[in-house]
Amino acid sequence: MRWSGWLCAAVVAALVAAPVPANADPLVGAPGLGDPYYPLDGNGGYDVGHYEVSIDYDPPSHQLTGTTRVDATATQPLRMFNLDFDGPDVRMVSVNHLPAAFDRNGEHELTVTPLLPLLPGLPFTVTVDYAGQARNTEGGGWTYAPSGGAFVAGEPHSATTWYPLNDTPLDKATFTLHASVPAEWEVVSNGVRTENAVTGAKRNVTWETYQPVLGYLTTVAIDHYSYLDQRRANGTPLISAFAPNAERNRETEQRLPEIIDFEEALYGPYPFDTAGGIYVDADLEFSLETQTRPIYAPWTDLPTAVHEIAHQWWGDSVSVRQWSDICLNECFASYTADYLWPERKEGKDVDAAYRETIRKYRADPKFWDISLENPGVGNEFTSVYYRGPLFLHALRKQLGDDVFFAAVLEFNAAHAHGNASMPEFRTFMQSKSLTDLTAFFDAWLNRTTIPSDEYLYPGALRG
Repeated sequence: MRWSGWLCAAVVAALVAAPVPANADPLVGAPGLGDPYYPLDGNGGYDVGHYEVSIDYDPPSHQLTGTTRVDATATQPLRMFNLDFDGPDVRMVSVNHLPAAFDRNGEHELTVTPLLPLLPGLPFTVTVDYAGQARNTEGGGWTYAPSGGAFVAGEPHSATTWYPLNDTPLDKATFTLHASVPAEWEVVSNGVRTENAVTGAKRNVTWETYQPVLGYLTTVAIDHYSYLDQRRANGTPLISAFAPNAERNRETEQRLPEIIDFEEALYGPYPFDTAGGIYVDADLEFSLETQTRPIYAPWTDLPTAVHEIAHQWWGDSVSVRQWSDICLNECFASYTADYLWPERKEGKDVDAAYRETIRKYRADPKFWDISLENPGVGNEFTSVYYRGPLFLHALRKQLGDDVFFAAVLEFNAAHAHGNASMPEFRTFMQSKSLTDLTAFFDAWLNRTTIPSDEYLYPGALRG
């Protein structure tokens, strides 16, 4: 995610995390997985393999009718389990094609009681039918566009506003979207488009995501889009879409093959089988790294595109284990856009830029008062943008270019299409250094005061 310029350094108001209720019943899946920031996100008792989401959306009325099939495997005996869903009214739920009882409770819980209990290790299918007006979250999920269309964007939550899921970074799954809209509208989503057909008054579109994806990284965008079709030299198809009044961003998007090539040289092979961008026309304060095809706000510029494409490695392929690990996503995306691209593509002296930033903020306690590792609930999207690049540049100078770039490439490859944490990153980088990095990491990642000069100016930054 990349915020508009005036929001980059803003501190989001802290949220109070509810405690996870004790679950004494071994046959009931936990209603949350205990993330320290969002303890009721995700659900216990099963692992999802695939989502098949079918929606019909009428833009004038905002009426959304949906059927979502969740293919999962039970990880414990289950007489009851939860999905995360905060969308329209649920009409029916079935488990293994048999009617199931259900109840909606809490902020986003859909509690399902199958007719027959589920056995551990066995696959099962949940189907949820729902219908009603899709509410406008204004950038927190389902969002109305000025043209009359709609799109989905939001982090850390958004998917629950339009389909039921296990909404946790720890349960990635493949994803298929079937969408039906009036024929004059277009539908864009993640992955590869395998159907786009008009029959009578309806347009039916299918998008397939073959690599596993997290909930907040899925999207659907409905508008009067125009398209830009490109291909990388290796044949990877690139499909980008532009809403009305977003055509001014076409020149930026034409550089997508160049951006991917640049970042592939840094972080290894591009992790997906397609790419692109969705340029919306809405008063959106952020752009978001929705998998394979980021959602871009109208103010998008080239650094924003570089940032969101870097997320395809850092955030989308390698995802956080917990939201306290957010520096893995945003520190790397910001460093790529704010330091590596200017240095290698534009010839800028980023060492000088680093020193100037330190000089400017050395005496500003607010610049240093939110830690990079475990910044706290509500503060996830703050210091990682403006201090994260400084940390990675200092780490690079501490290790030297050869060690640093080889190590981050290796770390990313080792966790591809999975999850990683900041403690794992620290341990891995330490394994590549002959110097004890404990105090360096503590100064940059854990403390809320400016690091000492020893850690501010390592290696070539000295003098």
